Amino acid sequence: MIALHAEERRTKLHRFLQRSSGPVSASSLAERFSVSRQIIVGDIALLRASGVEICATPRGYVILPATDRLIRKIACRHSAEKMRSELCAIVDQGCTVVDVIVEHPVYGQLTGPLQLSSRYEVEQFLQRVSSSEAMPLSALTDGIHLHTIACPDESACQRVLEALDRDGILLSN
Repeated sequence: MIALHAEERRTKLHRFLQRSSGPVSASSLAERFSVSRQIIVGDIALLRASGVEICATPRGYVILPATDRLIRKIACRHSAEKMRSELCAIVDQGCTVVDVIVEHPVYGQLTGPLQLSSRYEVEQFLQRVSSSEAMPLSALTDGIHLHTIACPDESACQRVLEALDRDGILLSN
């Protein structure tokens, strides 16, 4: 692809992300637009600054579609060994794990975008955690964290809460 002027490239990048069916890595965007990964990261920052809602997930960048799904925050507490159970309990009810949030004593709220909607995506995420030997954000807070979840309806949300409660994962009063 011929090198594009910066503004034209950002317009095409925005359009490309809008049409993508899933997350796209900075490396593949760099290859597609014949620029460095750093240029793409800068372009994404400028697009965000202009008001474009671009989410950086562990699998790449995505523009989240407008949704009429029910959005809830749930408080959880568990060890790293129960992460699979927690995430599967959510996606098995047709819900999406949008992100994970922890309260850090110095930095305040830290949010990690996840966008997990299936067991396959959960397994990919857990494999990346394992292969990178990275600690989950909840390790910073003795396992206490929030998840934003998107559910098709209130019934699905209730099923998630019940499943997490049964597993001893749901943090309650």
